[in-house]
Amino acid sequence: MLEFSWIWAFLLLPLPLLARVGLPASEQRQAALKVADLNHFVGDSPHSSTAPASPLRWVLPLLIWCSLVTALARPIWVGEPVRLPAEGRDLMLAVDISGSMDTADMVLNDKNVNRLTVVKKVVDEFISARDGDRIGLILFGSNAYLQSPLTFDRETVRTFMQESALGLAGKMTAIGDAVALGVKRMRDNPAGNQVIVLLTDGANTAGNIEPLRAADLAAELGVKVYSIGLGADSMKVPSFFGSRTVNPSSDLDEATLQTLAERTGGRFFRARNTEELNQIYDLIDELEPTERDKKVYRPERDVFFWPLAFALCLSALLLVTLRWPGLFERILQPLQKAMPQRSDES
Repeated sequence: MLEFSWIWAFLLLPLPLLARVGLPASEQRQAALKVADLNHFVGDSPHSSTAPASPLRWVLPLLIWCSLVTALARPIWVGEPVRLPAEGRDLMLAVDISGSMDTADMVLNDKNVNRLTVVKKVVDEFISARDGDRIGLILFGSNAYLQSPLTFDRETVRTFMQESALGLAGKMTAIGDAVALGVKRMRDNPAGNQVIVLLTDGANTAGNIEPLRAADLAAELGVKVYSIGLGADSMKVPSFFGSRTVNPSSDLDEATLQTLAERTGGRFFRARNTEELNQIYDLIDELEPTERDKKVYRPERDVFFWPLAFALCLSALLLVTLRWPGLFERILQPLQKAMPQRSDES
């Protein structure tokens, strides 16, 4: 669709006509010395013919003026509507990649896998469904590292999550530092709804900030924390007498995780297997839905240079007609003679 930004410019179209009618005619000064002019006698000769003025003499200036006014009106080509991501929530994912996440007490596709493998799959699906949210990623072990700041680029966050490795941030668990880092990044980028999804399989054994102190900081800034405790309740391990059943989640500090979530207005979840972890992320998706009303914009592209270029070409053509008058008539004369011949033959 073609639109004009300054459509009022078309009011200038009749300006040359108004100038011609309204302005007084210029008086020609008489020459001090008169010389004979034979043009009057040439016109009276029976063999002479007065050629009419070429239409190009007035058509070209008219087209040039219309083209310049059109360019001045700033024509814009408006494209098809494009939907933008809605301004939803700021969602920071804090994922534990300490050494304990290597515990193979999860089942995925009928195979025993470690906890991080399951987390990668479930978190990947969760990120894919968060259309309209800014998502960030924090990986923590003995230290907490910001892997991805808050961004609409979900593919990049998914890639960083898939490339995470066990023990990359250390073998211990700094839960308080991870939450505090998430709160700091959200304070630097304020938005409407801000949520931290914390996933861990242990207790706070490292870091400089206690988890509950980090929870108080989050509550002050209105950041909600959903905490997830991951790990099975029982697991068979080989022993000298065959196998024995152990609790692989004995180090999980559920009480602290629950208190941390409640202080910020969030919730604590317990995931003992892959199915429960999937259900938890689905529930979080329902508790913190994305904004469905997306913004729409139409891309605009200036095209004023086309009428401007057209006016330039016509100006060059006008100069040619003034420099060599009758040139176009001589070019068109053979075509004009051929037209009656074709009509006679028909």
